[in-house]
Amino acid sequence: MRQAVTMDRSPTAHRVLLATLFALLALAGAVLPVGAAQAAEQVCVADASTGCINGTIKTAAGAPAVGIVLTVAGSDGEHIATTGADGRWSVAVTAAGEYTVSLDETTLPAGETLRDPSKNPRTVTAEVGNTTGALFPLGAPTAAPAPSDGATSADGTTGADAAVGTPTGSESGGGVSWLRVGQQATSGLIFGILLALASVGLSLIYGTTGLSNFAHGEQVTLGGILAYVGCQTLGLPLLVSGIIAVAIAAASGWFQDAVLWHPLRRRRVGTTQQMIVTIGLSMALQYSYQYFFGGGALRIVTENPTMLSLGQIRVTLHSLISVIIAVLVLAGVAYFLLKTRIGRATRAVSDNPALAAASGINVEGVIRMVWTLGAGLAGLGGVLMGLYLNATSWNMGGALLLLMFAAVTLGGLGAAFGALVGSLVIGLVVEMSSLVIPSDMRYAGALLILILVLLLRPQGILGRAERIG
Repeated sequence: MRQAVTMDRSPTAHRVLLATLFALLALAGAVLPVGAAQAAEQVCVADASTGCINGTIKTAAGAPAVGIVLTVAGSDGEHIATTGADGRWSVAVTAAGEYTVSLDETTLPAGETLRDPSKNPRTVTAEVGNTTGALFPLGAPTAAPAPSDGATSADGTTGADAAVGTPTGSESGGGVSWLRVGQQATSGLIFGILLALASVGLSLIYGTTGLSNFAHGEQVTLGGILAYVGCQTLGLPLLVSGIIAVAIAAASGWFQDAVLWHPLRRRRVGTTQQMIVTIGLSMALQYSYQYFFGGGALRIVTENPTMLSLGQIRVTLHSLISVIIAVLVLAGVAYFLLKTRIGRATRAVSDNPALAAASGINVEGVIRMVWTLGAGLAGLGGVLMGLYLNATSWNMGGALLLLMFAAVTLGGLGAAFGALVGSLVIGLVVEMSSLVIPSDMRYAGALLILILVLLLRPQGILGRAERIG
């Protein structure tokens, strides 16, 4: 019986762990169709010395507008671009600053006009290493104002300089309607599912070690930045970049525990002191990301996302595939925790580490595995969140960290399934709140929930009261 629960003595247990990690990486590879969609016509790719200004122009009927000539003028001279067979155009610039983008209306297809002629020419601000969008919607003028760069236009395109944290299809302002309620609820479910990938790992780490890891958000950022480096700097397909990003993120979790957290536990350093170390590590990683990759948005995929219509609800292909991957991975984690010996050992360590050790479970081995799995989940969440939010950045994980803590607290501290439930609630609150408050304030509702939970039910939805205090 003792041998049946001893992790370090069973070769089968190690094979199960390796198979679980391999399945996690393989599921990330399901984004191959997205990566393969990067067209060969894409001329400009932002790098350390080049910035891009681009866009997609479609006719009023939604077909690609071919052969339209645009002129981009700025500090590094004048550039000419022509829309290709897919309606896309791009220009490479070598200096940061303001650029004037002019569309030659004489080259518009027969019968087509600019929806808002007053915005031709338009001025955009370009940065070296980043991509900036300039939109020129075609068709008859409408009562609604034309979308600004970064917002979703009526033809299904989005500005390439969309702000991090603004998912495609999510809207704010403009009054409440059933269509907007459905759109925001859909966005909330997608956001909650993707947030759960990172929250579950954070909850597992807290459950097995009692440590609130304030550097967990930087694991999310790491996944997104590694995917960006793979796609935009190394020119790898999104499939390969995603797998490498998840693998390196998981390896970083193993490395952190091996060189930092395990020695601190061995020296019997308290969890409060360890938590302070995580805060310092978070700051060091954040500003390292900013130093090496700049403070602007980093687009993993520079092409405009493909929009899908589910009735009157719009989602991007990126979002749909990301949700499928996230659901499959979360289902795999649930199976791992409930049906495998290592998963049962993990839950035993979470409930009572001393009793688990007395039962023959290798507690340190379980904790090492949890750090690896949690970091891998966070890295995958960073890749998928970067696609959903249109871009990643040096502080994306930091901005999401309080939402992750809110989700973990709402669901129940240390309860992995509670983190999933809490993430769905937080995701819905964040997106639905945009119906009544500006989108810039949408995270405030989630933090208000965190305060109310701590006041009224500190053990959370699935937590147990005797575990608090």
